[in-house]
Amino acid sequence: MTEHQIKITFEEYQSLNELSKADYDLCLEATKAMGNSHSPYSKFRVGAALRLQSGKIVYGSNQENVAYPSGLCAERVALFSWGANYPDDPIEAMAVTAHTDEFEISQPVASCGACLQVLAEYEKKQLKPIKIILFCSGGPAWIMNSVESFLPFLFFENGLLKEVKGER
Repeated sequence: MTEHQIKITFEEYQSLNELSKADYDLCLEATKAMGNSHSPYSKFRVGAALRLQSGKIVYGSNQENVAYPSGLCAERVALFSWGANYPDDPIEAMAVTAHTDEFEISQPVASCGACLQVLAEYEKKQLKPIKIILFCSGGPAWIMNSVESFLPFLFFENGLLKEVKGER
């Protein structure tokens, strides 16, 4: 038996004021996006903003539906919007924030597995990592330089190859 250990690295900032101007501004855009959340059931609002290489900002907010599986997370709303509208303008960074009046959020909220998988696919598609900024109002901000900080064993189609006529 061999035991392996995986370590991740991320930066923690005590407030948004410690971020670069570009990252600070992107966080403000994610907060603005959160205002368009449709979350009448969970009352958990999430906003995401993507900064593209051109400087354009793409927004996403969580969109719930009474038939729960029909909703979509803020991150995937933004990422799918990018994929549909700006696929040739690489994503440099994504900022994500959340808020609820139901309880205090004192640490950044991480993206769900489905959102991370979509993020991984788009990093691969653009051949460039995406900086991820997670933050909460009045709390710290965490910066990861790639989705690999969340998913060290990325799932891609090259693991799904099938033999065709005896070849791989």
